Amino acid sequence: MTTKTTADRVQKHRAGLRAAGLRPVQIWVPDTRSTGFADECRRQSLALQGDPQETDMANWLEAAADTKGWE
Repeated sequence: MTTKTTADRVQKHRAGLRAAGLRPVQIWVPDTRSTGFADECRRQSLALQGDPQETDMANWLEAAADTKGWE
């Protein structure tokens, strides 16, 4: 019996995904746990308050949302 390392299993898994026509993509997102994240979210939200384009977008999103079946 051959023992496969974690690296071998990962390589095989990734090869299978590539064979299925997929490719890896790395995405960096803000760390929601970082100090100041909530404050920055609040600052940006307040900056948009009363903005006519933001109001239009919010109205469009609400109209386009499929909320049937939500409670």
